Amino acid sequence: MAVESRISGVTSDHATSGLAAELDGAIEPMPAHRAVTVGGGALLAVAVVLVALNLRPTITSVGQLLGESRAALGASATWAGVLTTLPGLCFAGAGLAAPWLARRVGMARSIGLALGVLAVGLVLRVIDGQLVVLGGTLVATAGIALANVLLPVVVKDSFPARIGLMTGIYTAALQAGGALGSAATPPLEGLLGGWRQALGSWAVLALVALGVWALAVRGGRVGGTGRLGGDGEPRRSLLRSPLAWTVTLFFGLQSCLAYVVLGWLPEVLMDSGVSHGEAGLLLGLVSLIAVPISVTIPPLAARQASQSGWIVGLGVFGLAGLIGLLVAPGAAPLLWTVLLGIGMSVFSLALTTIALRARTGAETAQLSGMAQGFGYLLGAAGPFAFGLLHDVTGGWTAPFAMLLGTLSVQLVAGWLAGRPRYV
Repeated sequence: MAVESRISGVTSDHATSGLAAELDGAIEPMPAHRAVTVGGGALLAVAVVLVALNLRPTITSVGQLLGESRAALGASATWAGVLTTLPGLCFAGAGLAAPWLARRVGMARSIGLALGVLAVGLVLRVIDGQLVVLGGTLVATAGIALANVLLPVVVKDSFPARIGLMTGIYTAALQAGGALGSAATPPLEGLLGGWRQALGSWAVLALVALGVWALAVRGGRVGGTGRLGGDGEPRRSLLRSPLAWTVTLFFGLQSCLAYVVLGWLPEVLMDSGVSHGEAGLLLGLVSLIAVPISVTIPPLAARQASQSGWIVGLGVFGLAGLIGLLVAPGAAPLLWTVLLGIGMSVFSLALTTIALRARTGAETAQLSGMAQGFGYLLGAAGPFAFGLLHDVTGGWTAPFAMLLGTLSVQLVAGWLAGRPRYV
């Protein structure tokens, strides 16, 4: 974990300046001739859910078989660190690529291309040695990154009257896909006869989603009545919008907390006396808790002009969980985990906020690209900082103090991002 954290931190430092320079020109409104739209129906809703189901198994399936794959490939811990760091870095790069691609080939084709790239990457990463595994992972997560940014735009334009509901549904599907990747991959290894077959089999889910997506958008139009940027609209960069930076900060800080919890929670719990098996189950519970909350809370929040109260309300639960882990981690690990899971469910509201703080599909694409581009880059630095503080101090007080500070700032940023304004 320490290797992974250090790699993430070094890469983030060198990437920030280049990302800022390129993103200023990348997140421009989409021309009208590329912005074809239709109203969203049941088939498109199913397609959105299937796309979302594909956005986490690629990542969560690796950890279950990392030991077997390292042994088979003769790979080092450094290689494993690079492998587990690639997804976060690809997510950061999506802020550049996704709006640019959608401007040129259209929304429907862009998401279809993302699913195709994902399927190719999943197969590629299991056919050869260490470098091919890394390359295939890079390709697969690039496809995920494109869909991450573009799905909020589809929801915004295709389901304008049900933004909260659809965001909640696809966020729940995303979380369920992550849990499915963790739970189903070990049985698949036994059933299919090896780690390569188990990891590669997730390409089938991507191809199913691609087929349903193609049927849902076969008219060549995706979205609602809004246009993804007209030729007469002035081009402006959201890098000059204080609200866009507030949304980005909110998204990045909740990502930072999630990355730390998913990467370090088992070790914290085991250090307090929880068994290895119980720690793994509690980590899985964090993701499962988010599923029902993601379905119920965003629709309620989206009906109101401001989402600030909901955002802060969920954050307070997370704050209580962190304090419990800091003060008495072994006293009630299940309670602390449940509280953390509720707090981390604010991810669904972060995605909802992206759609609600923009007027048009073009602005949603810009804001989604900016928030996820910079946000995931900020999130990738979280495990590095947490691990570094643990190494330097030899305890958990300083790392958790950092997390408490991070969550406190997140509450403020979330409150401001949830107010009824537009970028």
